[in-house]
Amino acid sequence: MASLRATTRLPKPVQDSETLFHKFSESPHAALRARSAAIQQLAPCPVCAASHDHIHAHVKAQPRAVKFECPDCGWPTHCTEEHHQEDEEHHKYCSRLREANEDEHDLRSGRRLREFELPGPQGYEEAVSFANWDVFWYTRGFPSMDTERSRRHASKLLSFPITIGSTIHQHSGLTLSNQRLTPEGSRSLAALRSTLHVAPGAPETAEAAVGKPQVRVFILGARAESSLPPHVWEQLTMLFPSTHMHLFFIGPQVSLPRDLPPPASPAASASTLDMARENVPNTGSDATPSMSPESSETSTEVTEKKPDYIPNVYQPPTPAPIERLKRTRSSLQRYGVPSYTVPYTPQLTVTGLQANYADVHAQFQHTLDPYSDLFFMFCPGFGFPSPDSVSEETGEPLLQISSPTEWGPVMPMLLASKCPIFVTGFSPTDVERDVRSLSTAPDVAGEFEWVITPGPNAFGSEKWEVADFDPRVMVKANWGIWGIRGKSRDIQERSRFSFSL
Repeated sequence: MASLRATTRLPKPVQDSETLFHKFSESPHAALRARSAAIQQLAPCPVCAASHDHIHAHVKAQPRAVKFECPDCGWPTHCTEEHHQEDEEHHKYCSRLREANEDEHDLRSGRRLREFELPGPQGYEEAVSFANWDVFWYTRGFPSMDTERSRRHASKLLSFPITIGSTIHQHSGLTLSNQRLTPEGSRSLAALRSTLHVAPGAPETAEAAVGKPQVRVFILGARAESSLPPHVWEQLTMLFPSTHMHLFFIGPQVSLPRDLPPPASPAASASTLDMARENVPNTGSDATPSMSPESSETSTEVTEKKPDYIPNVYQPPTPAPIERLKRTRSSLQRYGVPSYTVPYTPQLTVTGLQANYADVHAQFQHTLDPYSDLFFMFCPGFGFPSPDSVSEETGEPLLQISSPTEWGPVMPMLLASKCPIFVTGFSPTDVERDVRSLSTAPDVAGEFEWVITPGPNAFGSEKWEVADFDPRVMVKANWGIWGIRGKSRDIQERSRFSFSL
């Protein structure tokens, strides 16, 4: 009884700004202290960078690394306090860095995160609005988002599944009237929605899913989205209660369960173990993941090598291995690549394949159907230079959409399927860069039709993500969205009795 009273008298964590704010190097959390050290090694001082000429290779011409932490935002931003005081641009983004600092500490504060308490199934007579985050949360029955910080946390968690749901739902805010949906896109989504929803007037319940084809959502180039817990993705299926959805996370950085059963082949087993060892966590928390007793010999090696933080330098690291659920099973023998499948609920099945889509396309190409299949790519970076491929003519790096080792062979495959392809970007510049790259890609330029015109995504993340290689670079995941599909060809049938004179 005494222990119960002691438990009930524990003070609630204080949530004011002064309590949450810490300089990263003085943070009570090891992950944030490690992040400070990573930034200090990677980021250049903006004052030094503005005063030095990067063309020269000698040491004196290079900007010094940031070692001084701004007292207002807590991030390493300059090499010295003098340069911090000289910088006239820092105040423009200092408040955003302070906001991101407090958000990171709030997630680790130990308070009850009510914004992560997700609602259950929607009543079949209760409509969901996709006007914006506020109306969606209200009509969907989420806890009240009383602070801007709660909004940022919830929007980041839900941005991936709700972006998909709000795009393909029959009550989507992307319509012909606001010119975000094209006539071709209207026909394409009408075909898809005929599978997602029931006939008008019929109740949209789980019983209505009997006899309907499975809707497959292929999420290509998946990274962080593949590490989200299945109950977060279940929020997507609750928007379509009469549909069985099968999510496919496909990409070389897909997160796999940490203790999948070993494959039958010894060689394959060794390669799978090597991949598991490479999946070092990206410190979403300070806790060390637990391993199963069967893998105790390898778990020691993995935990010894686990760093507190992996910098997000240009190409984000592979997310941490995910928890293995009760019904998780290996799909290596079926797909021929490191993979898993989880039949999570009667309405949701999740499959992850750690491979490039071009390597597994042959297993899907003959079954792809515009009435039940769609592709999503979250911030794929089409317009960024490829780190691996170089043009034979100019010697300059190819764009990733044209690179034979990245999206080059994938996009023609997707367009040939005639299934809708939806793409997000993390900023207006990123969306424009990706759209412009379409006109230069071989077998893509002139071979597609617009489904959704480029523009803002109402369900993008509202949380600023700060780059470790330069804290001045801040983006919001899934800021914008656009969609295309393979170009349709009009076929005219000639009369079999026509005669030529």
